Amino acid sequence: MIQINALEKYYGLQPVLKQAGFVLNPGERVGLVGRNGSGKTTLFRMILGQEHQDSGTITIPDYYKIGHLSQHINFTHDSVIKEACSSLPDNDDGIDESFKAETVLMGLGFSKEEFDTDPRMLSGGYQVRLNLAKVLVSGPNLLLLDEPTNYLDILSLRWLSGFLRNWQNELLIITHDKSFMDSVTTHTMALHRCSLKKIAGSTDNVYARLLEEEELYERTRINDDKKRMETEQFINRFRAKASKAKAVQSRVKALQKHEVQEKLSSIQNLDFAFNEARFTGRHLIEARDLSFGYSAEGPRLIEGLSFFIGKSDRIAIIGKNGRGKTTLLNLLAGELKPDAGSVVRHDSLQVAYFGQTNINRLNHENTVEQEIMNSHPDHSRGKARSICGAMMFSGDTALKKVSVLSGGEKSRVLLGKLLVSPTNMLMLDEPTNHLDMESTESLVEAVDAFGGAVILVTHSEMILHSLATRLIVFDRGRVTLFEGTYQDFLDRVGWADEEESLPGGFSAVKEPQYSKKEMRRLRAELVNEKSRMLGKLQKKIDQVENDIIALEAGIEKSNEELMAASVAGNGDRIGELSKLLHESQTAVDALFQELEVLHTDFDTRSEDFEKRLENLQAEIV
Repeated sequence: MIQINALEKYYGLQPVLKQAGFVLNPGERVGLVGRNGSGKTTLFRMILGQEHQDSGTITIPDYYKIGHLSQHINFTHDSVIKEACSSLPDNDDGIDESFKAETVLMGLGFSKEEFDTDPRMLSGGYQVRLNLAKVLVSGPNLLLLDEPTNYLDILSLRWLSGFLRNWQNELLIITHDKSFMDSVTTHTMALHRCSLKKIAGSTDNVYARLLEEEELYERTRINDDKKRMETEQFINRFRAKASKAKAVQSRVKALQKHEVQEKLSSIQNLDFAFNEARFTGRHLIEARDLSFGYSAEGPRLIEGLSFFIGKSDRIAIIGKNGRGKTTLLNLLAGELKPDAGSVVRHDSLQVAYFGQTNINRLNHENTVEQEIMNSHPDHSRGKARSICGAMMFSGDTALKKVSVLSGGEKSRVLLGKLLVSPTNMLMLDEPTNHLDMESTESLVEAVDAFGGAVILVTHSEMILHSLATRLIVFDRGRVTLFEGTYQDFLDRVGWADEEESLPGGFSAVKEPQYSKKEMRRLRAELVNEKSRMLGKLQKKIDQVENDIIALEAGIEKSNEELMAASVAGNGDRIGELSKLLHESQTAVDALFQELEVLHTDFDTRSEDFEKRLENLQAEIV
């Protein structure tokens, strides 16, 4: 359990947190949401002790172990598997748990052939995956994950989602992928207006609650302003009348005591629509028997692919990283030439292409306004300023140079450039990578409303379910066209690498397979884990119950003393005892709530262990 009270953090005069607090209870998996730059990562760094709060307290039990995903790369072993195993917790019973490291590595996209690779030879994305694997196998009380999905492909994301749903300890996670967050969390906590609000359920729940509270605040503020105005009018009208002097003074004092509620500042959202160009033909692009590879000796990424893009199609390109998804987009955009086959583009085709290489092509010496204005057919400054505002670069922020922008801000600049460009086909390569949750939802709405064709690369299953009606799938060593939605694909075909979950929350791909001896060893480990886990929970339950009994005994005694004080007419003692009774009853109520959570957690984990034991028994038999 972690308790945070009255936390305050400022950068200069800019507040990040003001009187913020929350409690992370046993077994809770909490998603932390908030705008880019609102302070989510800062909160994580304070929990880890990497930054210090200006005031307030962060209470973490001494025994509590926190595992966090570090972007800092520091490998000390000469192979991937040794590096992953180096984070396994010490095991006094002599059981070799290296299978956990193997399973997690394969779930995150490593093949068995890569286990002996030197970690320093991996790409940056796979080095981050290895860091994530080390955290997942380390057995912490709390997993602290800041954007763990950034370097994962769709299959690794699906595996990680299953792993985190089975996570038995606590979890705090930041991710811009709304559907991923909602699939793994039990609670959502919003960092909003420098404050923290945590409630049970999905991101929709917490945003709905915040909206209700702000609407109530605004109604109360307007009502208070009206009453204040009426009071001021009364004071001004009767200030000079002696007969009303007492009433006037009373109103003046009341007015001085009443705190003025400030109007909430507006929070800007992306709000835009793409500039749709007219198209009267049937097919924008037709790919005929398309093949491509980066070297004559190496395998081809694309072989014999044929498909067309209709004027209102929504096509998603899906598959693991490194299989050729971005390459296919570049072939369609004319930035690469195929080895064989052809890409036929309609004469009226006008493409707006969002890709990571396009972001790199932004002129760092230009301002945001200049970059967008240079893309406008008429070089209109007025239109550019309007687009800047829609992309959340209002006022002087539109005059920032591209060189000083964050990754998310550069993504918004590129989106702005696309908005001023007339287009009848959007090509989008991971357009949400640097966008926060609210901006992602605005982008999806704008793409959905676009009247032209859309072809996109994404690993977000939320976007796939929302937009895709046709798929180009890189899987099973080939690339194929699938006519149908993403849900149709999952129901009718599915991913080649996905199989049932193994016990202990470790989802597996097709290998490794375990012998009966190894499965019996797993069962022994699971029994020990059950005993340790449920034993800890039972101790907590016993302690809370004992605390309740002690407090209730104190309440009974205080009630007797209160009756005696009432009979004696001892006003001071009555006041003391009344305050004590109120505090004791509040503490009892809080303990009962904690006890309910603990009992629910105990029952849930007991059932889970029993199911896992049954599954293991079936494997052994």
